[in-house]
Amino acid sequence: MSRPIRSKTLATWLGVVGGGLGLHRFYLHGLRDPWGWVHVPLTLVGLAGVQRVLAFGQDDAASWWMLPVGGLSIAAGMLAAIMIGLTPDERWDARHHPGAAPGQGTPPSGWPAVIGVIVALLLGATVLLSTISFGLQRYFEAQVAAARQISQ
Repeated sequence: MSRPIRSKTLATWLGVVGGGLGLHRFYLHGLRDPWGWVHVPLTLVGLAGVQRVLAFGQDDAASWWMLPVGGLSIAAGMLAAIMIGLTPDERWDARHHPGAAPGQGTPPSGWPAVIGVIVALLLGATVLLSTISFGLQRYFEAQVAAARQISQ
């Protein structure tokens, strides 16, 4: 049974556009991929956290943990897009098209994959730093509030 040709460029861009939902995993490994399904609920939890912040404000206790969970899932998708896009074409063919004759694998990825890696790096770094700073801010605010309650 021959496996379908998997494009490195398409996998990179699926990681950029839908990495938080595991689209790159489903493209490469099929719908039965458990790691692809891990992304879906985590990203949905993050989106629910965004809705809670919009509805109840930034002091909502549930959004403190919901937003970082979603942010980490999206950042993991961006990291996967970077790793896919930076994989050498020969190694990509050996992994995703084993036994294919030389030149029968994917065509050279070129600039579209490189641009996808750049976009993934920009988005991933932004999401990850925002996630870390929001999580730490909320943590330290909770610590200060707890110390104030103890001192009163």
